[in-house]
Amino acid sequence: MKTKSLLLFLFFLFLARCSKKEPSSYNNITLLNDSLAYYLEKANDDSFTIQQKKNFNKHAFDIIITLKNDSLSRANLFKVANRYFNISDWSNFKKVTDDVLIKSLEKKDSAFIAKSYSYIGDYYSSTGISDSAYVFYSKAEKLYSKINDNNSLARILLNKALLQFNEDDFLGSERAVIKALRAVKGGNSNDIVYDSNNLLGIIYNELEEYDKSIEFHNKAITNATDDKIPSVYQSKATSLNNIGYVYQNLKNYQKAQQYYQEGLRQKNLKYDKPSLYAMLLDNLAYSKFKLKQEKDLPGLFLNSLKLRDSLKQTSGIVANKIHLSEYYSYHNDSLQAVRYAREALSSARKDKNFRNVLVALKQMGNVEPQNASLYSKEYIHINDSLQKAERKMGEKFSRIEYETDVIKSENTDLVVQNRNLFYIFSVLTLMSIFTFIFVSLRNKHRLLMFKEQQQIANGEIYNLMISQQKTIEDNRAKEKKRVARELHDGVLGKMFGVRMNLDTMNNAQDEQAIKTRLEYLAELKQIEQDIREISHDLNRENTELINNFVVILTNLIENQRKAFKTKITFYLDKNIQWEGISNEIKINLYRIVQEALQNCNKYAQSKLITVSFVMEGDQMIKLSIQDNGVGFNLKKIKKGIGLQNIEYRTKECKGKLEIKTKEGEGTALTIEVPIEHKKETK
Repeated sequence: MKTKSLLLFLFFLFLARCSKKEPSSYNNITLLNDSLAYYLEKANDDSFTIQQKKNFNKHAFDIIITLKNDSLSRANLFKVANRYFNISDWSNFKKVTDDVLIKSLEKKDSAFIAKSYSYIGDYYSSTGISDSAYVFYSKAEKLYSKINDNNSLARILLNKALLQFNEDDFLGSERAVIKALRAVKGGNSNDIVYDSNNLLGIIYNELEEYDKSIEFHNKAITNATDDKIPSVYQSKATSLNNIGYVYQNLKNYQKAQQYYQEGLRQKNLKYDKPSLYAMLLDNLAYSKFKLKQEKDLPGLFLNSLKLRDSLKQTSGIVANKIHLSEYYSYHNDSLQAVRYAREALSSARKDKNFRNVLVALKQMGNVEPQNASLYSKEYIHINDSLQKAERKMGEKFSRIEYETDVIKSENTDLVVQNRNLFYIFSVLTLMSIFTFIFVSLRNKHRLLMFKEQQQIANGEIYNLMISQQKTIEDNRAKEKKRVARELHDGVLGKMFGVRMNLDTMNNAQDEQAIKTRLEYLAELKQIEQDIREISHDLNRENTELINNFVVILTNLIENQRKAFKTKITFYLDKNIQWEGISNEIKINLYRIVQEALQNCNKYAQSKLITVSFVMEGDQMIKLSIQDNGVGFNLKKIKKGIGLQNIEYRTKECKGKLEIKTKEGEGTALTIEVPIEHKKETK
């Protein structure tokens, strides 16, 4: 029972493989160049021999491997791998798949990595290494699940289900198929839905749940219409064959025969799927044999065997020969019965298909009863070995699933831990940034407040200095005016009186008196002139001292000369009317000069400093401060508080600041300040 069912499922696998590996349309493939397109096309052309296909495929591979590692070149490598798969060249298939995996890992292309894992799983599955195939299918499953590729995920789950089915892990296979159906639920994946229902039907047949088996095979047929699955795959014929086999297991050979006959009536079956055609012929012949319908027998058996021989389907050939052995044994042709049973046993042993070996041994015991005990012992030995191997493989599958679940759980925990650490780090980072911004703004605010208070203090100090200086000058001016008035009104008046008295003495006619009188008069006139000049000088000095800003500025220059060895040249344009300029501008200009001289003496290492105030036109004062020191690079050196203060004070005066400097060539500051003369009050 298991042997025939297995043959049916292997056929299902063949369909799934072809559906997976073959490109749907060559015209839809974007090829790199004409030569690559040519070689790929020829490697897929069944009119060439297998060796010729290998050569074409090798040329295509040699072209692709020289190209850069991009998605197109990796896709073309998968096409090369497909063609090696189709001709069962497993070594080259594995080599190309390994190359694609390496290139995909380099580019961190999850979709291609998952596809590479699935191809490697196909390699191990095709070469009979089920546990390794299961490992790589599980890796592909994990990645497809991660990138939400549900169709590919479902196909991988079906591949895993196949492996479990072949190792008699029917319940595990059932779970995998149900997961595949869930993955494509609500989608438009008719081929996957068909394959899943078909496999569930075969699984339930093995579990002897025949009603459920027929139910799922009928579900498969509903998805086997030409508008859902291309007729070339002959999906309906496959399901009809499988339903017939279920009825055959139920010993309802009449019903089984009807399904086999309907399957054989499917259009182009022999051309599209000759292996399925041969299977249906063999199964139909067996049903007729059981129904004792001798017509067309053993011709149907022999036609099926001939076709399977041409296709080199070892498992099908074994099944066919066992059926023929049963047929000839029933008709008491022991010679033919033994012959076909022995050939079946020999083929099964050569193919190392131990399940077929068991069926052949059982038939040999039937046709050679004298050796039945020997065949029975060998049957029991192989059957026990198979059961142990199946249990061991089932345990491996379970262990792989468990380890995969553990890894997933650990990865999930790690993701949660990493996410929590990320959140904590993000919160701490944000708090640090906010703290830094807050402290910076607070310090900046404090600095601005300090500068503002400093400006206010500087203004108050300067105003106090101006006020004090003005008070002193006013007192001096008052005193000088008082002295001038006293001289003018008192002394000069008296002198004038004396002169007038002397004038009256001109009546004395002696020569000596006249001479003396004239000398006194001349002397008094001279005294009068001197006093008048002193009075005028006092008034002129008072006018000049009104410009006390010049005095303060001159004192600053003199103090710098005394404190430092640097030579200072100071020029002040006499055309500047300082009494008409606001105190705010004079304060800022004074502080700019003070700050610039301090920077020159502190950093410039200069020997000469030039300070000049020049009146440009009627509305602009130009202040220039130059030194012949070391200079600096404005782009590399951050501006200090001194330069920032100079810029700030220039802006306060609504002026413009220009700094020219170069390393080794000194520094020149030029400040241009617009002025508005004060309106004189009457």
